[in-house]
Parts: sequence; structure tokens; C-alpha cells
Amino acid sequence: MKLSYSLDEAIETVKSGGILAYPTEAVFGLGCDPRNLSAVQRLLGAKHRPADKGLILLAANIHQLNEFVPPLPEDIKERILDSWPGPVTWLLPVHDHISPLIRGNFQKIAVRVSNHPVCSQLCQRLGHPIISTSANITGKPAAISVEQVIEQLGEQIDLILDKPLGGRTQPSEIRDAFTNKILRAG
Repeated sequence: MKLSYSLDEAIETVKSGGILAYPTEAVFGLGCDPRNLSAVQRLLGAKHRPADKGLILLAANIHQLNEFVPPLPEDIKERILDSWPGPVTWLLPVHDHISPLIRGNFQKIAVRVSNHPVCSQLCQRLGHPIISTSANITGKPAAISVEQVIEQLGEQIDLILDKPLGGRTQPSEIRDAFTNKILRAG
């Protein structure tokens, strides 16, 4: 595990199949390239997270999600775009070819466009979404400091991007895009 202040190093870590801890709006996130299934498996193992639960994709914009999500009706797209960038995660239909390691046992996928500058720049410069899940062992509190990331995940991850959190105290809200039902308040 390496500690870095460099976005370039974080990008190289993801590109090379590594697992990255990075700051989000409220907690440190854990991420990797969603197209690299061995990295996704490593991430799930590091967290002790069951694969059937699914993971969130974090993107720089809605267009980065086209590989994962089929075209959306305009009214649904408008609803989503009204909340982005921001701390709202939406459940959307998922392409059939997307691995259950990412979508879990669901026919939907959780997606978000963050307004945290580090998250936004990371996805923008990578040119694709990253996996986003809280940096913690499943069942333990989410890490809100580099020290907590190291304490819980230590050598299980490749790089910690040491930048400030966004100042929120709650995790992102989760909504179903088609029903607009709130599944987790934020």
C-alpha cells in the first residue's frame, strides 16, 4: 500500500488493475476499473463484501455510463440530470453483459456523478467510470481518514489518494430512477 497526493498516480493505479482508496463527499471510497473483473474481485475480497450485493459506478458524466446502461427515456434522464453532479445515486437498468460482480443479483445498477472535484477529475481523466464503495470492511464504519483506511484495509489496497473529503456527513441518497422511490436517505 502506498500513500500519495498525486492524481496521476491514482489514475495509473486504476489503469494498471489496482485498488484505490480516494476521497468522496462524505467518506473515503474504494475503487477500481469496472472492466477489470480481477480487480473487482480483489476489491470485494478486501472489503469481505458478498458479490451478490452489487457496487456503485462513479462517473464524470452520464455519457460515461453508456457502456453499462441502455438508453433512458427523456423524462427519466431529466430527473437524473437535475440531481447531478451531486450526492444522489440512481438505480438504472443494466446491460445484460455487465458482470454480476458489479451489479450483484440485480437487473439494475447503481450509478452516480459526483460533485467532489477529486472524483470528477479522476473519472474525467480516466475516460470511464470507476467502482465506488465505502473504504471499510463490510459491517464496520466507513473510513473518514487515511488512518482509518490503513487500519481497516492496509495492504489489501494499492494506493490511498490523500486528499480532503467533501464535507458531507451522510452517504449518498439512493433512488430508483423509474419509481423515484428513495431506497436510502442521504
